[in-house]
Amino acid sequence: MIVRTWHGCVPLKHAEGFAQHLEETGVEHSKSVPGNRGALVRRETQADWEHFFLATYWQDLAAVKAFAGEDYHVAVTYPDDEAFELLSDPYVFQHEVDNVTPL
Repeated sequence: MIVRTWHGCVPLKHAEGFAQHLEETGVEHSKSVPGNRGALVRRETQADWEHFFLATYWQDLAAVKAFAGEDYHVAVTYPDDEAFELLSDPYVFQHEVDNVTPL
């Protein structure tokens, strides 16, 4: 199984709105793709920023590519992300894992 990890952060004033947005976009989108084995979000506050860490779990690399495309090392973003002043890491990481574990 493959875990795909992403990180982004928003100003605290957008934290709750972005949490809902992330659930409706990244989490739900990934869960709708065949081969997805789950999605977990962790949040951390640091000064004036709320950090979001998303881990999506995948059956295999073909499932990852069905979600992210051939350039699967690049973060998947959504049109409304900028409304939350999102600072997104441009790249994500994939790792082989044995099971789904909380962040």
